[in-house]
Amino acid sequence: MLIDGFENAPLVAGEELLALPGFWAAYLMWLSQTEEYDPVPEWFGADGADADAAWLALSDEDGWPVFRIPFADGHTAVVLGCNHPDDPGTEYLVLHPEWGRSGHLATVGGHQAGPGLSWRELTHIARTPDLDAPGVHAEHARLLLLLPALGDQDMPEEAADVIGDALTRAGIPCALAPGLAEALLADHPLWEPAEWTPSSASPLSGGQESFLGILHCDEPMSPRCGVRLAQGITREQSDRLARALGTWP
Repeated sequence: MLIDGFENAPLVAGEELLALPGFWAAYLMWLSQTEEYDPVPEWFGADGADADAAWLALSDEDGWPVFRIPFADGHTAVVLGCNHPDDPGTEYLVLHPEWGRSGHLATVGGHQAGPGLSWRELTHIARTPDLDAPGVHAEHARLLLLLPALGDQDMPEEAADVIGDALTRAGIPCALAPGLAEALLADHPLWEPAEWTPSSASPLSGGQESFLGILHCDEPMSPRCGVRLAQGITREQSDRLARALGTWP
């Protein structure tokens, strides 16, 4: 598996890890931390040993797991475990075979950068799988895999219900899912919720009115603040990306 910028990394397809009984606890537990509570595997209805085993698989230095989330028009969102021994993290990227380089959504880790997705984009990607491409196709899993990249100050009232339903479909007990959803959507541990506006409306967009539809993030820590989501793409490619993200007609 080759991804721009990670040509020498030991990347492996990670989709099979989703079947591990402690996977969601290992993947999302840090995101559910609140001021009142430190998360534990039991929040996810998981056994501690199962969560530990899943974490070991997610953090394998010899096989960095890549979760592919294919969506419209040949695009793929990617969750990549960057398992450097001294500086581990997770990269959230968007790829297309016609692009010369990958688009950067967010980074979770020692050099965090985000947010990388608005709620509108997150849910649209989750609901528009490309069933002909390899990767994760189940809506609930797609939503939860990309959830750590979210940061949006304009969340709809039904957001917690949407996440709660995804958690239930992922196997979290019904009695636990609502409270866990609220915790996952509470203050992000790494960045503030952002305002998302069309790029042409931003003074930082460089006056590039031809690249409409791609949202701009006002959070300075975000890779999407003041720059295009994907560098070096054409106007036509940008329009296709905006449509695939559900932010352009």
